[in-house]
Amino acid sequence: MSFTTRPEITGTFGVAASTHWLASQTAMGVLERGGNAFDAAVAGGFVLQVVEPHLNGPGGEAPILLWDERQRKMLSICGQGVAPEAATVDAFRRMGLEQVPGIGLLPATVPGAFGAWLTMLRDHGTWSLADVMAPAIGYARDGFPLIPRAVQAITAVQDLFRAHWHSSAAVWLRDDRVPVPGALYRLPELASTWERILHTAQREGSSRVEVIDAALRCWYEGFVATAIDVYYRTQEVRDTTGEKHKGLLRYDDMARWRPTVEAPLSMDFGRYTVAKCGFWSQGPAFLQQIGMLRHAELERHPPHTAGFVHRIAEAAKLALADRLAWYGAAPGASRQAQAALLADGYLRQRWTQVSDRANASLDPGAPLGMTPRLPDLDAARRTLLAADTRFGVGEPTFAALPPVSEWLEREVFVGDTCHIDVIDRHGNMVAATPSGGWLSSSPAIPGLGFSINTRLQMTWLDEGLPNTLSPGVMPCTSLSPSLALRDGEPYMVFGTPGGDQQDQWSPAFFLRHVVHGMNLQEAIDAPAWHVDHFPSSFWPRQTTLNRLTLESRFSEDVVRQLREAGHDVRVGDPWSEGRMSACSREHDACGRLVLRAGANPRGMQGYAVGR
Repeated sequence: MSFTTRPEITGTFGVAASTHWLASQTAMGVLERGGNAFDAAVAGGFVLQVVEPHLNGPGGEAPILLWDERQRKMLSICGQGVAPEAATVDAFRRMGLEQVPGIGLLPATVPGAFGAWLTMLRDHGTWSLADVMAPAIGYARDGFPLIPRAVQAITAVQDLFRAHWHSSAAVWLRDDRVPVPGALYRLPELASTWERILHTAQREGSSRVEVIDAALRCWYEGFVATAIDVYYRTQEVRDTTGEKHKGLLRYDDMARWRPTVEAPLSMDFGRYTVAKCGFWSQGPAFLQQIGMLRHAELERHPPHTAGFVHRIAEAAKLALADRLAWYGAAPGASRQAQAALLADGYLRQRWTQVSDRANASLDPGAPLGMTPRLPDLDAARRTLLAADTRFGVGEPTFAALPPVSEWLEREVFVGDTCHIDVIDRHGNMVAATPSGGWLSSSPAIPGLGFSINTRLQMTWLDEGLPNTLSPGVMPCTSLSPSLALRDGEPYMVFGTPGGDQQDQWSPAFFLRHVVHGMNLQEAIDAPAWHVDHFPSSFWPRQTTLNRLTLESRFSEDVVRQLREAGHDVRVGDPWSEGRMSACSREHDACGRLVLRAGANPRGMQGYAVGR
């Protein structure tokens, strides 16, 4: 039996797993009081905006996958907002920029998380908006334990807050001091914003649905949109260019946008069918990998072996090269090419390119014989030379907190973003990966108490690419929840934070579980890895090739074999790769619905609960 840090949770009433124990327990508390999985996930999602403020916030985004048992349907809710109408390639070129900055006001898209959560609550939930938001409002108003990782993020940007982002200093540097890790921290301005939305919506609507629709209007057409418009229109803010810029996001951008609901993409792997968000996300990279790995004979390569790691790593390289060349929703995207990327013939051909040697080149494919076109990767090098990186890059930045041993485990887990999974006793399922609007992304909006996302940094300024910056078009996001069927029946929801690593850690987890029979917790706890073999999705978009980073729990023999195969192997700390969580459902021999859950032990923060 494989080693696990904790038991796999098993129950029949409900399960929840997330990247923070308070979100998991909040979701479970909703299930205990009669709410369904959709109510529970929304309540947990709002709590994540409070308790993981360094990784997501109200001004971020939230792609969601769900299974509605009553409708017998799986759906994708696109909680990724679009680029402002003023955000054109020419506008950035006139500023002398070759890339969209990683922090500040310029990289904002319409904040989509609020719309996505409320759309799911309205269309699939049963609880009132006031009830699902009550836990998050309570934590923001009365206090929540500020985890060490959040304090590291505040420490890293405290000088920026003091010198330039004074509205953020007012939220995160009370009395001009960095908060103490583990102490209760309050966000009264955010609590007041949420309470104002609720009170306004309750005045305008009489039914549950009317109140939710009124809250959506309040956010996208009311005082929230107005406050964002005023700040982004009038204030000049220091960003990663080293200069001050006004923002481009406007009231009209907010008012025009609402989340879309669509059928997810899917790929078969033996008994299983995996569903992912569309080509506006990196989710299809997961599907491409398992499509290739159908031909890899993984059953002959146990999870702790070099053969298992090598095959999955090489498939990831090819899929992520295709992401660079073909993914996106801009006018330059070819829907025909994107569909061809998931065809079995194409994936079989791509797998023939994998050998026993590590691929050291960036190698996008040519679906339908079309020639791939890549962005100007030299621009990233030029940008980095001129960049102001003192206050971090496009992803959350963390500073050391000496003495580290008092506040943080030595093993530093990698992964910005959050994740939550829920399954209820009826069989409804949710997987969501909220992110963006983290406290160090942009200044807090005065009067609202939260920051806006910087997701536009994931676009390119080269004309004609699938992911070229385009007004009114969403950037291709790295956020990527997962949902799986087994024998055509809903089976599992799962996911992880981690930017470009999300669709590396998730496929490896899935394959450990479905090919080698590890239970959820075993598959999460097993030694993990990631490859760097692409330009980063985050500013300044630097490119690394053929780097394979392994947890040190792999044996020295495995490390040696991978190096001999040509991988540039780096060995990290023993518990440093991934923040997976997962929930599953299946009927036993008596027809009873059995629910299971597991969560990541890395960072001592994720938790699975259930009964």
